Amino acid sequence: MTTSRDFTAKVVLITGSGGGIGAVTAVEFARLGAHVVVTDRRKDRVSVVAQQCAEASPTGAKALEVVADVTNDDDCRRLVSDTIKTFKKLDILVNNAGRGVGSSIWDGDILDKYELLMTTNLRSVVRLTHLCVEHLEKTKGNIVNISSVAVPKPRNLVYSMSKAAMDMFTKCVALELGPKGVRANTINPGPVKTEFIENAHNVTKAKSDEIYAQRARKCPLGRVGEPMDVAKAVLYLSSDDASFVTGSNFVVDGGDQYV
Repeated sequence: MTTSRDFTAKVVLITGSGGGIGAVTAVEFARLGAHVVVTDRRKDRVSVVAQQCAEASPTGAKALEVVADVTNDDDCRRLVSDTIKTFKKLDILVNNAGRGVGSSIWDGDILDKYELLMTTNLRSVVRLTHLCVEHLEKTKGNIVNISSVAVPKPRNLVYSMSKAAMDMFTKCVALELGPKGVRANTINPGPVKTEFIENAHNVTKAKSDEIYAQRARKCPLGRVGEPMDVAKAVLYLSSDDASFVTGSNFVVDGGDQYV
């Protein structure tokens, strides 16, 4: 079976690419010949991943480093502007940046948590997509949004809401942009071993590893996901192999949602 996963000279913008899923995805795109825009709030992490991209690139192509906070509108404008100034085009937008905070309807600060998560997980995606569509139309490019299976669970109220909204946003955007030749899809990962649990629940790495181990024992495939599992899904949906796929929810969870 032949594939069409050659991203030579493609320009890929990946938010939240200073670590976890975003970092691995950036390096894999670079390995397949793409010009990558690495962006995160943390300059040190952006630099590390950009170097990894250069080392992986068949031509040693240097990634564009942009330190930016996707919740800041000025940063979003600068991120897209710098991308176009540097590469003159944009082929693929991967909205990966996100955050999680435990929440319940009983929480006294529920609205503060709502504002925090919706601004990061949804508003930033709408903003960046709006800024990028004119450029993606020119290249007949595509959008991949990193969502979550986000099934209802205790203290997961606002996070699950934000990801459900992202799924519907993607379907609506796919409907609007399809006639322009632009595809939009969502990836819905289950548990993936990153720093997410440490950051979302303010726990130690040891505690995070324990939680992932517990989830792995329950998962039908006997493990939690790795960032590469999601990165491969991004590569597929971004490639010509998926040229007839748009508006989809691509689940990568090892069956976790069923247990």
